[in-house]
Amino acid sequence: MPAKDVYHDTVCIALMKDGWTITDDPLILKIGERSTFIDLGAEKLIAAERDHEKIAVEIKSFLSPSPIKDLENAWGQFFLYARALQKKESDRSLYLAVSRNTFDTLFQEEAGQLLLEEPDFRMIVFDPNSEEILQWQPQFNL
Repeated sequence: MPAKDVYHDTVCIALMKDGWTITDDPLILKIGERSTFIDLGAEKLIAAERDHEKIAVEIKSFLSPSPIKDLENAWGQFFLYARALQKKESDRSLYLAVSRNTFDTLFQEEAGQLLLEEPDFRMIVFDPNSEEILQWQPQFNL
């Protein structure tokens, strides 16, 4: 099993503060003979519809010496996991969770904007100090 990201517990707390229940830690998806490990699975009861909204969250710290390498890795993981979820758990949406600092720096640059422009890309921006979700991209509507 892969090591947890430095922000793993922070994102768990932020999701719980936002009303989510962590259902899988990690969320394991089988792709043929191989397994992938998405950091978290979560769900939230939507009272008005009496249904559940389900998400999967891949957490990335972007703390290596090469932010562009981190971006390349995150991009590849996101779309591999998103495709696997389409086939195995189509009712679950994948999100990439990044800190406010990463969003305010790397994702404001042209390289980060390329990923934000991808039609099926979704992101959670969190504050590691307050352990709260600041933003859903695109906006999450319940």
